[in-house]
Amino acid sequence: MIKRVTGGMQMSSEIGGSGSSLSKTCAVDTGKKWVLATNNAGKLKEFSALLNTWNIDVVAQGELGISEAEEPYGTFLENALAKARHASRVSGLPAIADDSGLTVAALGGAPGVKSARYAATTDGHKSDAANNALLLQNMRGKADRRCAFVCLLVFVRHADDPDPVIARGQWNGLLAETASGEGGFGYDPLFFVPSLHMSAAQLPTALKNTISHRAQALQQLRTALQAAGLV
Repeated sequence: MIKRVTGGMQMSSEIGGSGSSLSKTCAVDTGKKWVLATNNAGKLKEFSALLNTWNIDVVAQGELGISEAEEPYGTFLENALAKARHASRVSGLPAIADDSGLTVAALGGAPGVKSARYAATTDGHKSDAANNALLLQNMRGKADRRCAFVCLLVFVRHADDPDPVIARGQWNGLLAETASGEGGFGYDPLFFVPSLHMSAAQLPTALKNTISHRAQALQQLRTALQAAGLV
């Protein structure tokens, strides 16, 4: 059985501060240590801000010398689970992993699970600027600008955990025709939030960390883990 938690579009409570080193910003009152299965600098920064109240020593997998897992699957859930199991197997620790990306209605959900490598070169080099440029090119002349950031977050107690805890966050918006803002990462400069009249890249970090897809999923995961007595 898989425990899965889903929720609404927006949270009202602030759940984090700031910082970039996960192992330093998370308190260590309980003696618990978990590994975060990502080497993405932007995600590490966001997770460090969101996890700093958990009373868990959360260390990034890169600090343990763990390489990125393969992401061969067509869904966010399957890729997140693969990453969590990989990090847990190598480290011997419980693991948290996410797979997230931008889905665009007019493109049938693309870039989707390929968001980070949408415009990757043949040598595998990834670039936010190239991804954004390709997305704008593919959206030329399309009137339907609906899009959403989606995050699937997975926690496993060990690599072969048959009962992973799963949470999902979704942040709806519109795809802008030009980039704006200097903050965030990835597709943030193109992700327009109608209710706030600005792009995700223009949002103050504290505000973004209360309404983003990743913030939603992490809050839901925390609720489930608390119910299970794990945090």
